[in-house]
Amino acid sequence: MEFKEDEIFPKRSKSTEIQSICSEDSVFSMPNLPEELITEIMLRLPVKSLLQFRSVSKSWLSLISTSYFVKTHLLLSASNKDYIHHEVITKASNTSRGVKNCSVSSLLYDSVPESFELDNPGKNPNSFPLFVGSVNGLICLAINLFYGLDCFIIWNPSIRKYKKLPYEEHIVPYFTFGFAYDEFADDYKIVGIFPIYSYASLCRVEVKIYSLKSDSWKRVKDYKGVELLGDFAKFVNGKLHWLDKHWNIISMDLADEKWAEVDQPCCFKGCGFLKLGVFESDLSVFCNYAWTHVDIWVMKEYGVKESWTKMFTVKSPEDSMGRIFYPIILMSNEGEILLKFGSRFMKYNPKDDSIRYVDVTKLAPCLEVQIYVKSLVCPFYQ
Repeated sequence: MEFKEDEIFPKRSKSTEIQSICSEDSVFSMPNLPEELITEIMLRLPVKSLLQFRSVSKSWLSLISTSYFVKTHLLLSASNKDYIHHEVITKASNTSRGVKNCSVSSLLYDSVPESFELDNPGKNPNSFPLFVGSVNGLICLAINLFYGLDCFIIWNPSIRKYKKLPYEEHIVPYFTFGFAYDEFADDYKIVGIFPIYSYASLCRVEVKIYSLKSDSWKRVKDYKGVELLGDFAKFVNGKLHWLDKHWNIISMDLADEKWAEVDQPCCFKGCGFLKLGVFESDLSVFCNYAWTHVDIWVMKEYGVKESWTKMFTVKSPEDSMGRIFYPIILMSNEGEILLKFGSRFMKYNPKDDSIRYVDVTKLAPCLEVQIYVKSLVCPFYQ
């Protein structure tokens, strides 16, 4: 998500608004500091601290609720290289109902990171949530019953706000989903790919898009019938990306709803198992080879085939037992790489080519993992 310079660094005309907000009596007033400096300090505070301000002062509530503050706070939080504003949420299995979270900075830098139970709005004895994706601090959950989709939930765990989105047809089978932010329309969207059956036989595949702004679904007519794999999409450069059964990378542009194939090196199709990921803000591919190692490639310039670069080669541990490497992928300030191997977190050190497991307190082996940035974004009210 990109912002213009004058959105990030406000012009002097904005100081009048900030001054009127900060000048009211409050236990958090800082009369000896310029209003612009107060705002700059608050922009770098974690969401939890800002919510404490909000609960006791209408002045601070007015400030941190402005579009300028929310967008700029998000941008600064997402770009923090220490990942102090990032969290990882995990699930033990596809059918588990509980969700846990852990600080990304703790995973990267602490000797014994700890996880915590996270109260999620999709928790129900008759259903279980699946992590579709995360954008701007919002997490999309697909609430699944054992025989099909029940509904979606868009959820900001940092501020404990969510919106339930019933699908237009109750309880349906599905192939895959994607969650994305359409910057041009300033709209959050869910893309769903659904099989349509007739007398137990597949007769066609439909693609539908949900728009949060219009609170409605519509059908996409340009779908070419490509058989996509079941993994949820990765969102990069305004497009959702899936793998098809031939290891091709297929994209859908949120702006014009057009489908395309992303150029890639020929060697991708020669590996044993492919997984899509996101490294920093670039599309990445995990090429797992016969359970021996993984090559991690990054597309450094989107849409340019020649920009695909092999960043790392990580050997599988001796006890691999057929498991493979999965995204997530993050790099610490010391150059260590955080990965997921099988159902456990792992660190890889390129300097000495070493790997080691990361044991997290109170966290069982996890199948599903999703990274999100803690934000104040709330495009709905509930």
